[in-house]
Amino acid sequence: MGPDDLAPLFPMELIGQEVSTERFLAIPEDVLDVYRMWRPTPLVRARRLERELGTPARIYYKYEGVSPAGSHKPNTAVPQAYYNARQGVRRLTTETGAGQWGSALAFACSQFGLECEVWMVRASYDQKPYRRSLMRVYGATVHASPSPVTIAGSKILAAEPGSPGSLGIAISEAVEVAASAEDTRYALGSVLKSPAFVCAWAVAREAGRSDP
Repeated sequence: MGPDDLAPLFPMELIGQEVSTERFLAIPEDVLDVYRMWRPTPLVRARRLERELGTPARIYYKYEGVSPAGSHKPNTAVPQAYYNARQGVRRLTTETGAGQWGSALAFACSQFGLECEVWMVRASYDQKPYRRSLMRVYGATVHASPSPVTIAGSKILAAEPGSPGSLGIAISEAVEVAASAEDTRYALGSVLKSPAFVCAWAVAREAGRSDP
């Protein structure tokens, strides 16, 4: 896939970063302003781990659970929301498994005035109500995936009404909606070149360009 193939889903500034060969890219001041809500995160020395290993080395880790979403994931969600808002996007769609990424994007969208629509794997949707509640507190719309609001989800529900869902299905639904609306883009919480994303992108791109 090249930049033109990604344009229906991502803003050009993010695509440019994906294909950039530069070692360093400047962080926009508006993004830094949001980061300052919880960054710098605590640097903690793992003394018990050092003792267990019997090592003279000092071991440290950065604790990212102090973010508004409770994980490291706002680190990428915030700039994705920023660049989309700057391009004039109105809504971001995404998938989430256990709910950490969905919570991060919901928070990020709330900072830049974007609507957020999340497809959450149904098994987690049922098992983790606190995560979907957090997303809704930040203003997101949360669907159990597979859902009846997309072509991909409707087909799966017709074949298996009790489907527990999967991350691949949730990606398909989020990408389908993003690819079929001019004012909507998709925000990625995992690896761009993952097989699940590539397959979902190809299917949803065709679904978005043809009459259901």
